[in-house]
Amino acid sequence: MPSEENARKLGLLGGTFDPVHLGHLIAAEEVRVQLGLEKVLFIPARQSPLKQDRLSSPVTERLAMVEMAIASNPYFAVSRVEIERDSPSYTIETVRYLLEKEGPGASLYFMVGLDQAASLPRWKDPGPLMEICHLVLMSRPGWTPLDFDFLERYIPQARERILSVQVPAIGISSTEIRRRVSQGLSIKYLAPERVEEYILGHGLYTTAASIP
Repeated sequence: MPSEENARKLGLLGGTFDPVHLGHLIAAEEVRVQLGLEKVLFIPARQSPLKQDRLSSPVTERLAMVEMAIASNPYFAVSRVEIERDSPSYTIETVRYLLEKEGPGASLYFMVGLDQAASLPRWKDPGPLMEICHLVLMSRPGWTPLDFDFLERYIPQARERILSVQVPAIGISSTEIRRRVSQGLSIKYLAPERVEEYILGHGLYTTAASIP
């Protein structure tokens, strides 16, 4: 990675975003501000390797909602790198592609929540991944700390390779939004207004099958 003084610091936030919600946006903005990132790329996945037991909404719809959600923030952008792949997306492949695309002056910061970080041993090549980018743990007040002793059984020096940034505790999840829509409940103030209108206008998440 380039030296921190001269590097272009870019944040990466991946996920299925089914749907994107205010918690995603608040966390990404807090990490951007605290770490002084030039830009945050939202990276919708065509299909997460760790979520193949649930069929996601069509990628065109999830992409449209992300684009609507971030439109007002000049520091946010969308990357289509994973949705243009036919196969499930692996983080290390995405990071390698973006490093090549952004050039040698870029330093990448891949953002993960506590649940994602705990599953790191199941990721593809987690050790090499943390050698080519920074891993940013988005922690929240009241969360149980990450078990680094467990992680280091599989990933040597995990403590030194993971940055921790505390973000506001926003109790919103995509699963909860899908559940509320399927039950005819309001999702106002859980997702950006344009995303809410898109969900309701396109009849997304109206069946129980969309909840898992």
